[in-house]
Amino acid sequence: MAKVAFIGLGVMGYPMAGHLVQAGHTVTVYNRTATKAAAWVAEHGGASAETPRQAAQDCDLVFACVGNDADLRSVVLGDDGALAGMGDGTIFVDHTTASATVARELAAVAAEHGIGFVDAPVSGGQAGAQNGQLAVMCGGSEADFNRAAPIMDCYAKATELFGPVGSGQLTKMVNQVCIAGIVQGISEGLFFATEAGLDAKKVAALVAQGAGGSWQLANRADTMVDGAFEHGFAVDWMRKDLGIALDQAREVGVSLPVAALVDQFYGDVQSLGGGRWDTSSLIQRLRALKKQPV
Repeated sequence: MAKVAFIGLGVMGYPMAGHLVQAGHTVTVYNRTATKAAAWVAEHGGASAETPRQAAQDCDLVFACVGNDADLRSVVLGDDGALAGMGDGTIFVDHTTASATVARELAAVAAEHGIGFVDAPVSGGQAGAQNGQLAVMCGGSEADFNRAAPIMDCYAKATELFGPVGSGQLTKMVNQVCIAGIVQGISEGLFFATEAGLDAKKVAALVAQGAGGSWQLANRADTMVDGAFEHGFAVDWMRKDLGIALDQAREVGVSLPVAALVDQFYGDVQSLGGGRWDTSSLIQRLRALKKQPV
């Protein structure tokens, strides 16, 4: 069993840190909103700390899952940052969906202090975090990955190393680009089914069994038809992730026309007041367009 810290107790980090306790690890948590850290300790045990540095002291590994590049830098760097509390030979594992640039930047700083770094964004959403069924996409050295992977397995169904630091974030970008195109296709298909007079839920159940099937269709079709989006992965977060992917694509000279178009469509959903709706809410944009006079 390891002594670990977990920084960031949002909808993903809160249950992920809980799985570490359930597996028998000694866990200290830090969250910017201290009341959430106190609630986590009351539910799971372990301990909380007032700063990332205090949480990281004497830990073998430190995990983080925060909002974006700036949030990550704020909990890693500086006098109160996690790296200041970590010792030589320890490992920092970042589950934030962030840029490959910040992963490489922080890995370089960590290396100066003899600390390993693994960028390890996850996919599977809140349900995957709660059920311990996340897919974890990693970048880093093989030695660091091999030490961190058995602990990450507490909340993962699949964990894979894709290359040096930054490779995990690049893989997560691929994941988000794929999801964007799939959800737009499902939205168009279900909207067409409804407008053509079909039972869209019945259609989706059958299509999901064939070549048109996907996780999104199997898990989101019914709520899409019902117009229920108060769950899942928020549009605001998806736009952040697609922005990172599109920036990276421009850097490497790759065109992602479908991802760029769907990103604009998500902007339309935000204009409808759906910034916190699930990403499957793309269908609401089609419904809104139908209501507009020609």
